Amino acid sequence: MNLPTLIRKPLIAAALGASLIAVPFGTFYVAGTAHALAAPPAAAVTAPATQTPASGTPSAVMLPDFSSMVQKYGPAVVNIQVVTKVATGFNRGGDQDEDNGDNGGNGGNGDNGPGNPFFGPNSPFAPFFRGAPFQSPAPQPVHGEGSGFIIRPDGVIMTNAHVVNGASEVTVRMTDRREYTAKVIGVDTKSDIAIIKINAKDKDLPTVKVGDSRALKVGEWVLAIGAPFGFENSATAGIVSAKGRTLDSGYVPFIQTDVPINPGNSGGPLFNMRGEVVGINSQIYSRSGGYMGVSFSIPIDVAMQVGQQLQTTGHVTRGKLGVVIQNVSQGLADSFGLPQPEGALVSSVEKGGPAEHAGVQAGDVILKLNGQPLKDSTELPVQIASIAPGTAVELEVWRNHESRTISVKLGAMEDKRTASADAGDHNDGGKLGLAVRPLSPQEQQQTNVKGGLFVERASGPAAEAGIQTGDVVLAANGSPVNNAADLRGAVEKSKGHIALLIQRGEARLFVPVRVG
Repeated sequence: MNLPTLIRKPLIAAALGASLIAVPFGTFYVAGTAHALAAPPAAAVTAPATQTPASGTPSAVMLPDFSSMVQKYGPAVVNIQVVTKVATGFNRGGDQDEDNGDNGGNGGNGDNGPGNPFFGPNSPFAPFFRGAPFQSPAPQPVHGEGSGFIIRPDGVIMTNAHVVNGASEVTVRMTDRREYTAKVIGVDTKSDIAIIKINAKDKDLPTVKVGDSRALKVGEWVLAIGAPFGFENSATAGIVSAKGRTLDSGYVPFIQTDVPINPGNSGGPLFNMRGEVVGINSQIYSRSGGYMGVSFSIPIDVAMQVGQQLQTTGHVTRGKLGVVIQNVSQGLADSFGLPQPEGALVSSVEKGGPAEHAGVQAGDVILKLNGQPLKDSTELPVQIASIAPGTAVELEVWRNHESRTISVKLGAMEDKRTASADAGDHNDGGKLGLAVRPLSPQEQQQTNVKGGLFVERASGPAAEAGIQTGDVVLAANGSPVNNAADLRGAVEKSKGHIALLIQRGEARLFVPVRVG
């Protein structure tokens, strides 16, 4: 099958018969916050030795030896086998079954055929069964595999949510071939973290040593242990390529590595050179479904916070600010008079949300959270999500060329995504290259906005910036626009760039436009 651009998959090996396959999923391949989970006591492991060049040979780059780490902590890494019951493709009318997504062991739920060729309405036997109801077969079990690691000696195991979510049976296999039936304690799909537990008689299982992912440095060597393609206790190594990569939900600052991670590595640990777990292998970036040099792991600090809540309450609560944000480019920084492009630009504020109650406005640039600078907008949702609902936070925002402090009492993040934006005469925008007109009362009611200018044609600088016909211009440099004169006035006052707040469908976005 030819895959378009980049797709996403659960990195879990799904077995159908004797073969191993990976399950198609979307843009990435999924390999796979309030209190810290106490790490189990564990003896320190010596730093891996380096290989020394043979006598008489020229000096060369020496690579680390991870053998002692694999020997010490490999037994704490487990293989997880799951059984999920899914509907087959034998539905009347040739309907195909939907891929239910999150469960890593679905083994191709979306690959069911176009209905039963013998008993469907288009089969040659249909006339003999006309009028008789067709019964779909019972859901069939599908097997899959992933990885996990023991964090407590009494059998508490951490893995990816997509490995066990929706599974009817979960079996844990140790490196010494012992097998246990596991119970799913809690699953959090937003962070892709799950906690399961086995009842071991000895209550003294091998455990990993939990480290500090915040101390991890780009360029540092790391080791992954897991079960790629079902090959248990396989070790691969590489370096940290980047930190703080925000994907999908935006609640996890992923660690990017070049460690070879493949389907079946889901939920396995990522170790630093001291033998400490610093991440959980979760996703890969690939065009083919195989490893291509870009892998992503969930920081262990985030995972342990989520794991603590799953163990105590069975679910995870997150703080909520109630804004939609975007990155600050150089053009937007120039438009708002910021010394440099940093922080999180608020493109819209949720009606009735915590931010609106506190006075946060669209066009504000959030520079600091509780005194800590925000270099990139992706840092804000990660930090807000880790704060308990009801907590008051201090925001330093940039508005009208000056900074101010706003205190916001955080709300609670709902399980389902909340909508983030509520959303004559022809006049030419002149230097911008925009042909605009005021919205009619009916259009204002439909788009749920007051004022605004409908873009009938975009050319020149506006088109180059990405503004399209059908967009609605709501504000220019933070000031509302109700007619072309308002827009022209804002253009004349701008210094090289102007930031236009536009509404496109249900989304709002600031677009920096270079003024000609």
